[in-house]
Amino acid sequence: MNSQPNNPLHGLTLKTIVTQLYEQYGWEGLAQRVDVNCFKYEPSLKSSLHFLRRTPWARAQIEQLYLDTFIQ
Repeated sequence: MNSQPNNPLHGLTLKTIVTQLYEQYGWEGLAQRVDVNCFKYEPSLKSSLHFLRRTPWARAQIEQLYLDTFIQ
């Protein structure tokens, strides 16, 4: 089994990360913090996940925002 004891995101799904950030900031707040259209125009969890799974740089920004918001 590949354990990642130093990875604070280990075990969290992208859906969990986006949901918690949405609950904290809302779509408008997410759009202000991470400049991507999936948060600006007709945002939804499904469209955001679809985009973030296929766009590594945007996913990295969302993961960093999660760490800055909830882990530190």
